[in-house]
Amino acid sequence: MLSPSMTRDADAAPRIEALRREIRRHDELYYAGDRPEISDAEYDRLKRELLRLEAAHPELATPDSPTRRVSGRPTEAFAAVEHRAAMLSLDNAMSAEDLREFEARLKRTLPGLPVEYVCEPKIDGLGVALLYEQGHFIRGATRGDGRVGEDITHTLRTVKAIPERLHGPLRAARTLEVRGEVFMPREAFTRLNASLEEAGEPVFANPRNAAAGAVRQKDPAITATRPLDIFLYHVSHCDPARFTSHWDTLEALRESGFPVNPRSTRCAGMDEVLASCRTIEEGRDALDYDADGVVVKVDDLEQQRRLGATSHHPRWAIAYKFAARQATTRVLEITITVGKTGALTPTAKLEPVELAGVTVSNVSLHNEDEVRRKDVRVGDTVLIERAGDVIPYLVQVVTSNRPRDAKPFRMPRRCPACGGSAVRPEGEAIWRCTNIACPAQLKERLFHFGSRRAMDIEHLGEVVIAQLVDRGLVHDFADLYALPVDRLAALDRLADKSARNLHDAIQTSKRRGLARLLNGLGIRMVGERAAQLLASRFGSMDRLEKASEAEIAEIYGIGPQIAQAVSAFFTEARNRRTIERLRETGVAMAEEGRHQGPQPLRGKTLVLTGSLRSLTRDQVKDLVIRLGGRVSGSVSKKTDYVVVGEDPGSKADDARRLKVEILGEEDFLRLVGRTP
Repeated sequence: MLSPSMTRDADAAPRIEALRREIRRHDELYYAGDRPEISDAEYDRLKRELLRLEAAHPELATPDSPTRRVSGRPTEAFAAVEHRAAMLSLDNAMSAEDLREFEARLKRTLPGLPVEYVCEPKIDGLGVALLYEQGHFIRGATRGDGRVGEDITHTLRTVKAIPERLHGPLRAARTLEVRGEVFMPREAFTRLNASLEEAGEPVFANPRNAAAGAVRQKDPAITATRPLDIFLYHVSHCDPARFTSHWDTLEALRESGFPVNPRSTRCAGMDEVLASCRTIEEGRDALDYDADGVVVKVDDLEQQRRLGATSHHPRWAIAYKFAARQATTRVLEITITVGKTGALTPTAKLEPVELAGVTVSNVSLHNEDEVRRKDVRVGDTVLIERAGDVIPYLVQVVTSNRPRDAKPFRMPRRCPACGGSAVRPEGEAIWRCTNIACPAQLKERLFHFGSRRAMDIEHLGEVVIAQLVDRGLVHDFADLYALPVDRLAALDRLADKSARNLHDAIQTSKRRGLARLLNGLGIRMVGERAAQLLASRFGSMDRLEKASEAEIAEIYGIGPQIAQAVSAFFTEARNRRTIERLRETGVAMAEEGRHQGPQPLRGKTLVLTGSLRSLTRDQVKDLVIRLGGRVSGSVSKKTDYVVVGEDPGSKADDARRLKVEILGEEDFLRLVGRTP
């Protein structure tokens, strides 16, 4: 007779395998077929169920499970990988005449034989080699020097379009090496750069750099946050060999679960090749990825073998390169735009110029260092290019055409939107407005002010905030507390009851305490934990306002950078006026029940997994911070305790693997001085 644990394992195994098959099928439909059958929410539910079962039955976990795509661990270095066949470069053709000459060379080696071709868009991404054994993804590597690349399996597993298991004709291959191009879609690249620029971090010059930077991360969790895709285009090794044409290999790749570029075409001769190149070039603006040319390949694999290769490139393929997309124009003005988090970004206003089918009249200069590096001045003639034929950027200044009276650009010391002080924190490239009532930032700041971990104002959403600001009803945080019910009821989509509920939520938030208020104010570098530490140390807004930068820096967990940001915040007169107005409306400026006793968690890092019976997750978080600790979202060797409640996730397994001390609910309560 089976024991209860064995019975549970026997029941769990088929369900786990069924979930893996189902998730892989939906990955295939979504990423390769572009025809999803279920919603994102339903897909997430399947993933969560599989995670729970694998956590409960770690002996059933496998390295190729769909759950492992985003949960790998950072590697310390990239190991060297020798490719099964060399990843050579391509010779280039810049014109139709070059392609005709390419064909002439082929026919000199293949006299009297008809030559057919395959044309594929040449994606500007990162070339990779994927190795499969018995249909299982074993290893992924960069091109490197063509013969030896770097092992990036840990990051490539996060690219969901790469199948972990194959089906179709390539499933039975003992060993299989395929080549592909990892890329970042243009829309995703635009969003990524916008978020980096707003955060004051360096932006990527183009999607290719963004993709390459993502797959060469040591931490796959970072790669998993970058929306990468891939097209496979070549079978470099297959045991046993089974194909006679390149087109057949593309079909086999597609049928086996690999994404293959749907714009690849088979051409009977060079006239059709030239027509295909024209079609792809004319439609390049409509592509969702950067393509800088067309790869033209001989279709017959036996002909490829006879043609061979040089030490640099195969003789049976060539890259037809698209015409450059650059133009020159003149800088009319350099203006400053203020982002929603206060970032001041210089922008060059240009004499309008036609470029790749659109009129370009301005281009971002990103930050002060970039302007200085390129030495951009008003009146300069500049060379601009559309990165990926989408995002215009300034390549360089034509200094030989510079006017004699052109002056170097200097960032303003005052915000152009509100006149508040602009500062550039040490070690950063971005200047920022320090005024929390700056109109350019107001909507975003109000949304954060009312968020759950700040002042927790229920019903204060983006739609309501937009109306309050656009109608001139709210100019800073304090204006919220003066809003009468009838004013709120006049807003779109707010009936009398909804307006009353919002009014009550606003008034109730007055009692949240100093820590929540400090978090809600959006002081630079002051998040939830720093706000708790400041509130615990000083107890009231008055004492914090009067504290010196040195006194603030003495707090364990704060440090000089946060202290400088807090001091700068209170130096700005507009911020002090906003705080005074909040005080006048009755918003609590002290931390009630401030913990002044022992801090058993001082300097400790805790991770929570599962649910506790006696405390909510937010209550645990608040308690840990008040007692001097820190709550992290992931387990590492630096974690001191992992608190495990009911239905824990994979973090409990991580704790056991890393030998981190595990606390049950009663153990945790005893540690923090509470009675279980």
